[in-house]
Amino acid sequence: MSRLTRRALLFHGLAITGATLAWRPARAAMADPLNQPLQSLYNALEAAMRAGPAKPFPQRFDALAPVVDQVFDLATVLKVSVGLRWDAMNPDARTRLLEAFRRFTVATYVANFDKYDGERFQILPGARESGTDRIVGTEIVTGGQRLRLDYVMRDDNGSWRAVDVLIEGSISRVAVQRSDFRKILASGDAEALIASLRHKIADLSDGALNS
Repeated sequence: MSRLTRRALLFHGLAITGATLAWRPARAAMADPLNQPLQSLYNALEAAMRAGPAKPFPQRFDALAPVVDQVFDLATVLKVSVGLRWDAMNPDARTRLLEAFRRFTVATYVANFDKYDGERFQILPGARESGTDRIVGTEIVTGGQRLRLDYVMRDDNGSWRAVDVLIEGSISRVAVQRSDFRKILASGDAEALIASLRHKIADLSDGALNS
């Protein structure tokens, strides 16, 4: 399996191992407020990847977590992923589920972007409209291979935040995640999903993160 294929699986919410990327956006892209959240994400990812496994997993997690919080609207992503069952959950369950989902999301990035291997990450010009959302196209380039990843960005009180990632421009990470989550919820409840996410966090961090 190629590194780009493995990274593609990351955006389906699966626990895999991956490589890294070198982020070198064009000056115009850097100046665009719509692209600035992605700029922050890739700066942080590059720092984590250059540090590599020599830096303990919890330290890389703590460095990346605030950036993920800033770039992604995780509450919206989780609510859409859970679906109608979200409204039936009590506030305490929602709070604990959101925290587990946040830690899982950050741990997934830390585990899969953990070393530099010569990839280039490109923010593409010409964001597309999708209702009130905007879709920013990007590519990960390594050798002769290109992986297309598009970010669905939503205006959150004047700040753009990501609410989905589309692989090859069409396959929604949230849609795949929704299918996975609903299978767990169909045979359990919020506690079952929380337990599943905590188990994945432990696997991703090789037990370095407390659940």
